[in-house]
Amino acid sequence: MDFYLFGIFLLACMAAGATGAVFQPGDWYKRLDKPSWTPPDWAFPVVWTSIYLLISFAGARIAVLDGNAYALAFWAMQGAFATLWTPIFFGLRRLKGALFVMTPLWLAVAGCTVACFQLDFWAGLAFVPYLIWVTVAAALNFTVWRMNPNEAPIVPSDI
Repeated sequence: MDFYLFGIFLLACMAAGATGAVFQPGDWYKRLDKPSWTPPDWAFPVVWTSIYLLISFAGARIAVLDGNAYALAFWAMQGAFATLWTPIFFGLRRLKGALFVMTPLWLAVAGCTVACFQLDFWAGLAFVPYLIWVTVAAALNFTVWRMNPNEAPIVPSDI
């Protein structure tokens, strides 16, 4: 594995993850009704750090392989939608709107998982925890939206 490529992919993940520092859950999120199976707050940074390390590893492994175009395209797509989801859900508080981002995010992660497995077993395996996590996140997003039907989103002019 090329450690410079790993570093590049990790920097891309850190840039996507920076939206979590800008748009933090805060008191608003704590007040929302959430299902009993919501992961504890401490789990989110642990899981995301692990996922970023794993998918950077996967990216570095597939970047040097022939026939990697779809895997790299899905890798970029998941990064874009993961970056977009946080400001929509936490920044604008658009619970339903975030589901419209979650759908292509889940498809991108699933697509990348399959494409990585076709190229390299270890890269595909590294994406499996992300696919599990984004599945849980989608279910959580949907359930929080359903449990909080009167939650008003923030209008950008109000910011």
